Amino acid sequence: MNKEPGRTNSAIFVVDDDASLREALGSLLGSIGLDVRTFGSTREFLESNLPDAPSCLVLDVRLPGASGLDFHSDLVKAGILIPVIFITGHGDVPMAVRAMKSGAIEFLTKPFREQDLLDAVNAALERDRARRHQDKVISSARSLFDSLSPREQKVMALVSSGLMNKVIAAELGLSEVTVKVHRGNVMRKMRAKSLADLVRVADILEIRSKGS
Repeated sequence: MNKEPGRTNSAIFVVDDDASLREALGSLLGSIGLDVRTFGSTREFLESNLPDAPSCLVLDVRLPGASGLDFHSDLVKAGILIPVIFITGHGDVPMAVRAMKSGAIEFLTKPFREQDLLDAVNAALERDRARRHQDKVISSARSLFDSLSPREQKVMALVSSGLMNKVIAAELGLSEVTVKVHRGNVMRKMRAKSLADLVRVADILEIRSKGS
């Protein structure tokens, strides 16, 4: 079956101890071209070689051992930010509130409409794509920032805080000409075409306050 545009290189993980439901969900999600991997427990999920690609986790709330809610909390604490869609046959309002507060995409009570799950999965994949893109932007910006000398990093922080060259010179005990040279080096190394570009990168890296 051909995959729909934009669905390549993405994966859906289903963790549920009900084999028949796993099969049904795998069939449903696979029918629209998604790479679906099913697991009977969270342990199976953790021990699997998972692809590094936009993905989401369809997770049953009630599982042997730790609950799906507790497992999600453990993932978040470990810095694993995969979007989660909870499914349950025994949901209640406090449970749903806890799930959404922990960052879940959706909380679906069985039996749920197939379209509701598909909509949730699409939303989860879009969120994960956006997060991964932002992570790459931050990583690239951090690499460029690390290429600056300590003095250039300080100048960048002060420039991004809106200070004039003469004020920066006084702050660092340098001549204004030297500050201009450092500023030019910063713009070049950070690949910034304008002050606005530099400020955006500083915001991404959260460094402007250090120079305030």
